[in-house]
Amino acid sequence: MNIQQYMQNIGIEARKASRLMASADTNQKNIALSAIATAILREKSALLAANQLDLESARANGLEPAMLDRLTITEKSIVSMAEGLNQIASLADPIGEMSNFKYRPSGIQIGQMRVPLGVIGIIYEARPNVTVDAAGLCIKSGNAAILRGGSEAIHCNQALAKLVHEGLAAAGLPTTAVQIVETTDRAAVGELITMKQYVDVIVPRGGKGLIERISNDARIPVIKHLDGNCHVYVDDDADLDKAMRILENSKTQRLGTCNTTESLLIARSVAKEMLPKLAAMLTSHGIEIRGCAETCALVSQALPATEEDYYTEYLAAIISCKVVSGLDEAIAHINQHSSQHTEAIVTENYTKARRFLREVDSSSVMVNASTRFADGFEYGFGAEIGISTDKLHARGPVGLEGLTSLKYIVLGDGHVRA
Repeated sequence: MNIQQYMQNIGIEARKASRLMASADTNQKNIALSAIATAILREKSALLAANQLDLESARANGLEPAMLDRLTITEKSIVSMAEGLNQIASLADPIGEMSNFKYRPSGIQIGQMRVPLGVIGIIYEARPNVTVDAAGLCIKSGNAAILRGGSEAIHCNQALAKLVHEGLAAAGLPTTAVQIVETTDRAAVGELITMKQYVDVIVPRGGKGLIERISNDARIPVIKHLDGNCHVYVDDDADLDKAMRILENSKTQRLGTCNTTESLLIARSVAKEMLPKLAAMLTSHGIEIRGCAETCALVSQALPATEEDYYTEYLAAIISCKVVSGLDEAIAHINQHSSQHTEAIVTENYTKARRFLREVDSSSVMVNASTRFADGFEYGFGAEIGISTDKLHARGPVGLEGLTSLKYIVLGDGHVRA
């Protein structure tokens, strides 16, 4: 196969489809989403069988546990895929929305209109649900998508792609609006991230190595986050029961996600009372604690932490822990060590909560809530195409609005410039 020609053909078809998708009406797009959701539920057994083929191959190839977790789909996750599509269908269509109108002294009226980005290239590892989330969000936001999933999920991704095409066809939309790159040759990625004549933005989802490669080599704008070194800070004024529930959910619900907490900070004034209890809960879940000297003095099972530990996204049953003097040191530590993904404070002090929200420089900042909520589905987006820790265009979970931009529109009635 000539990879360059193959990818060029995909790009040409995607650009053509993007023009049609930009003019598609809301009803058409919603019909497609509903049809895909129905097909996914109908083909549940076939999808599980395809996923099993991928899992067997992944285990034989020694794929690490965190990646196996991301690769696995269940009946529950299939239902969640369909629910996400139906939720996207229920959301307001952002395309064509006009806002910010004002008259100028010349008599013209200027405003802005929300429009699709065009062609979105999504490169991802393991997670088959990304195929559905990305397709759904791109369809509703009037974009075309080129999806390049990892080789480890090839069977499931191809099975899902057929269902996406079925839904698009049912709505009278071009099936080329969502294309799956069917080759596992890595050269296809190199082509995709440099086809600036056909692709408007790249969204990489996967490990840090993949995202760094894409960010360094792409000749197209990239929406990304490198890793998820998320923090929970237990404040002087924290409620212990809340801290226990929030930390347990943030760290132990799933180990392999980017919104899982990797570091615990706790105020010195409450560390003696609270930290041993929090640590006992963590170790009961098999979590290894790596802590500062004060942590190790209070928690017998804790191992000494290195400075590198405080920068690390473990994606494993490990958490770093540091006792801090209070809010100022907690904020300074987070802003230095975090990946600007998601941070949470546990406190009953309104003033401190406001300071934490304002001063912590991350894409999602939470008060008395688990970091696991940093997710497009939980934010009401139906799904997400990824999470951005960049500060331009989109930040945090990227849903429909993040896949659009604004253009200026001018209304006149024969006006000419003096």
